[in-house]
Amino acid sequence: MQGILPIILYIVAAALLIVLALGLINLTRKDAKQASRSNILMRWRIGLQALAVGVIVVMGFVAGAINFG
Repeated sequence: MQGILPIILYIVAAALLIVLALGLINLTRKDAKQASRSNILMRWRIGLQALAVGVIVVMGFVAGAINFG
């Protein structure tokens, strides 16, 4: 489990970077669907950020850095 979590974190971080880049590219577009596309990309970015934080928390539990008790 400890070996797979950093790989998952790197994959999520790469996906987050891609969505962020797509959002920045979308800002330069001036078509009718630009606002809708921007909203969808923002939702994806927030979801991926939540997933990344969740993976980091799980890594803390697995490593023993976070414990309740």
